[in-house]
Amino acid sequence: MNTFESLTITCKDGYSLSGRFYAASATQKKNYPVLICPATGITQNFYQAFAEWLITQGYDVLSFDFRGIGRSLHGSLSQSEASIVDWGKLDIPAAIETLLYKTQADQVILIGHSAGGQLLGIVPNHEKVAKVVAVSGSTRHVKGLKGRTKLLAPVMFNVLFPLARITKGYAPTQAIGMGENLPKDVATQWAQFCRKPGYVLNAIGKSVFEDYHTQISCPITVLWSSDDEIATEANVKDLLRLYPNAETQMIELKPKSYGHKTIGHMLMFKKSHRNLWSVIEKELLA
Repeated sequence: MNTFESLTITCKDGYSLSGRFYAASATQKKNYPVLICPATGITQNFYQAFAEWLITQGYDVLSFDFRGIGRSLHGSLSQSEASIVDWGKLDIPAAIETLLYKTQADQVILIGHSAGGQLLGIVPNHEKVAKVVAVSGSTRHVKGLKGRTKLLAPVMFNVLFPLARITKGYAPTQAIGMGENLPKDVATQWAQFCRKPGYVLNAIGKSVFEDYHTQISCPITVLWSSDDEIATEANVKDLLRLYPNAETQMIELKPKSYGHKTIGHMLMFKKSHRNLWSVIEKELLA
């Protein structure tokens, strides 16, 4: 028996996204529903256990696949015109409106994983977000990376992605253990945004002409792990500086403090790390 309702999210440009709505018990619902925005190349399946846990805490939840990813890929990946800018300008706004319609709430809480928590500054209906909890959220600036990722990123951005764009028409990130394969423009923008500080701010005046970063005043909290090679302290700070009028907070998690060998960039949503879910949920209430 499914714990969720499968639904279609229709974006302003007519593109349809695949979503899942998880309904909490009517007797224990919290004030705001939760929108889970995924990381680059990660599908809604990855967040199912966490979403099921959230409904037991009283939250209605909506998860979805960004366009060009998972069930929101229509047709051949090599023909996909999806971009990261589309995710922020079109996909997230449509998901917000869908969740508000389903719950009749006034605002949502946005739990963004990695890229899913980095795009609020280009979301037109950002005022409908009551709070952002960005898990492993940062600008992913290459100079702020650590470890193996710092060595891999230049090869991926400067060699693999450009070559694959020509030969395959998409980025084969699945082969290097980085989620689903990516539409070519997602990969290109990912590389462009990470080469300089500021992430999506680097698209302003190019592929983005409406910048809302300074208008955003909702609280933004970033939860990141001390062993995360992507969302490092420097890159988390680089993200939060983009929102000068928001109340921001950084919370660093140390794996050993929670009985884990590692947390990294991806493990906070895994069942193996479910003792971290209450840490995330605490920030929804703050």
